[in-house]
Amino acid sequence: MKFLTGSRQNAYDVVVVGSGAGALTAAATAARSGKSVVVLEKASLLGGTSAISGGMLWVPNNHHARERGLTDSAEAASAYVRAVSRGRGRAELLDAAVLHGDAMLRFAEEELGVRFIFLDNFPDYRQDLPGAVDGGRTIEPELANIRDLLGDLADHVRSDGRAPFTMQEYEDWGAFTRFPWDELNVRAAARLVAKGRALVTMLLASAVRDGVHLAVEARATRLVQSDGRVNGVLLESGEEFEARDAVVIASGGFEWDAKLADSMLASRLYTMCSPPSNEGDGLRMAQRIGAQTRGTREAWWAPMSITGDTRDGRPIGTLLRFERQGPGSIMVNRHGKRFANESQNYNDLARCLHSWDSPNNQTLNTPAHVVFDQGYLERYGVLSHRAGQPTPSYLIEAATLEALAAKIGVPAENLVATVERFNGFAVQGEDPDFHRGETAYDRYWGDAGNVWPNPSLGPLERGPFYALEVVNGAFGTNGGIATDGTARVLDVDGEPIPGLFAIGNATESAYAAGYPGAGATLGPLMTMGYLAGRAIAGQPAGYSAELAEAAR
Repeated sequence: MKFLTGSRQNAYDVVVVGSGAGALTAAATAARSGKSVVVLEKASLLGGTSAISGGMLWVPNNHHARERGLTDSAEAASAYVRAVSRGRGRAELLDAAVLHGDAMLRFAEEELGVRFIFLDNFPDYRQDLPGAVDGGRTIEPELANIRDLLGDLADHVRSDGRAPFTMQEYEDWGAFTRFPWDELNVRAAARLVAKGRALVTMLLASAVRDGVHLAVEARATRLVQSDGRVNGVLLESGEEFEARDAVVIASGGFEWDAKLADSMLASRLYTMCSPPSNEGDGLRMAQRIGAQTRGTREAWWAPMSITGDTRDGRPIGTLLRFERQGPGSIMVNRHGKRFANESQNYNDLARCLHSWDSPNNQTLNTPAHVVFDQGYLERYGVLSHRAGQPTPSYLIEAATLEALAAKIGVPAENLVATVERFNGFAVQGEDPDFHRGETAYDRYWGDAGNVWPNPSLGPLERGPFYALEVVNGAFGTNGGIATDGTARVLDVDGEPIPGLFAIGNATESAYAAGYPGAGATLGPLMTMGYLAGRAIAGQPAGYSAELAEAAR
């Protein structure tokens, strides 16, 4: 165990297990009220999955939208999240996330010093559901100077290894071939950081200002109880930390424990991009003392490719976004046929990879392949690869579609027919098979400068042709410890366990199986972190049945 700020004390008011955005929000909120707080991080770097994320927050009916006159309401948001959660979300958690998200946002800005960019045109993911809006619910952190804010602590914050660009800039610029790399290199040299790392940086700065102690390489394995109340944690090293008021579990999901993932998740997880320290430690700690678990079949699903990237020495997957959404690419299954709208949100698209082919006892759509032509590669590039460079091992290249089909093991006649049919749709600007390019979300991630009628559609015409394998991946699991609307952990009888709170991917998601929009991971988990911190401090802003009833 290594302390990065402060020094070891035998007892703290609050012990937080984990150091992602939810953990840091809880820690910083409690510290603002004068509580002594220690954050225990299992890995050698701070920030967890949040630090390598896009850093966006989905916060419906927020004050930024209201100030700009955009139409939204708690009622509309409530209807939308209930629809997108497929009827499986618990009302108490849904209401807490929807009704208190803006209070969390204001607190983060006004008390913690976190600065955000308001995205007025980022659409909700499911435009077909009641209550969806085409912009105003997603925000993201501003660029932050990590050295100015954290000093030497900056060297201990996890990075995704990418250039410091915002998600708004990513959308504006589109393909990586259009990024202003010289400008981004200047930003990096100035120690500017973006996305999730910027969010974590600003939360850490607040925590440090208010005296939070930060320790890494501190793996918590067990909870300590006295007279039925949780009053501390035990580390793998045998050291114990007493918590006078509360322990907060915010240690991430269980995706890196293969046995847990295979036994619990609804579909096989082939890869993930989160830190390998997410092994379900918090879930086990809570289960040992009788905590209830819910939603453990679910994850933040995403279509990914395995390209050789690593994190903490372990292979990870790479999220596919524009590679499948840009005009001129399609996805095909093991039969060489399209099977979904490639431009839809990653969570729902990944669910299409779960389909099972019962007669052949295999997955129908996994592995899948993104297929594109030389023109697409020249216009946009693919991941870090650019036209004219040697073809990387993760790309399959062939002079013709027939030859490409042979290399990826799909029927050549099917692949050729699929491309011909899609090309006919693309030049007309419509996709009657899967409706790609019809929603505001699809078009948002297309190419506004596309020469064809629809920004999401373009033909595949010129060889050589390429294929990129796609498998079912996830940012992390999102089921686990059950809590109430103030993040108090519930036992198997539904009663709060005194002294124990839990937030983030270690817990049941507020949105159950749903993914309402960009930032639907960080928005609710930071809200629950805020509510936990306020509840521990005995301050208002917890779950309100009256507000919930009004929203319904």
